[in-house]
Amino acid sequence: MQNEIDYDAILSQYRQDPFAYVDIHTKHTGVIHFHVPENGKVEGPTGEYHQIRGTLLFELTRERNKKPICSATNGEVSFLRGELEGKFVEAGEKIMTIRHPLKKREIIERILRRVLIPFHSPEKAKYYFALDVQNRIDKFGQRSVKVKNGDELFTMSLMKRDTPVYYQGEAGIIHSVYFSPGQNVDQGEPLVGICPPDSLPLVEKIITRVKAEWE
Repeated sequence: MQNEIDYDAILSQYRQDPFAYVDIHTKHTGVIHFHVPENGKVEGPTGEYHQIRGTLLFELTRERNKKPICSATNGEVSFLRGELEGKFVEAGEKIMTIRHPLKKREIIERILRRVLIPFHSPEKAKYYFALDVQNRIDKFGQRSVKVKNGDELFTMSLMKRDTPVYYQGEAGIIHSVYFSPGQNVDQGEPLVGICPPDSLPLVEKIITRVKAEWE
């Protein structure tokens, strides 16, 4: 199935529109006050540990408490519900879109997500690699780790209880890691991307082509 994907067409699409469009929704109800205009530039978190917040996008005021919402990415505000300024909004309301310019690394990762086999988090929790897996990653790198159906791959930490998580899927190597150990991951989010042995040449070809052809 992976080999049926037209990567020339995908690369052409990214050349024509090399952006990701990030929709921003309200997380709770409140009166909204915008701090960026449409077409305004925004920045994501900065600092060695991303401890410096990104651009303040808007504030939601509820019961006299102001909740600032900052940008998680850099880019430009391509869509803004300016008519909502100073009005009460419901939770989950789409209020703006940020157009984020994709870097070469991000384009490669987006294409690879269509090739690699994702293994998703079974529940919203904190995840860690199983101890023996983490030890091998530390010594030899993630792509040295071979997994097969039934292998213990993660430890899931939920409600102060640690539970082993076993891999279910086609055998292969851990090619991509999509989470940070110890951080909360929503249910259904991909934790890793597994590359079957017969797909490795295709994956390497994709990476080589993007690196060579993308400015």
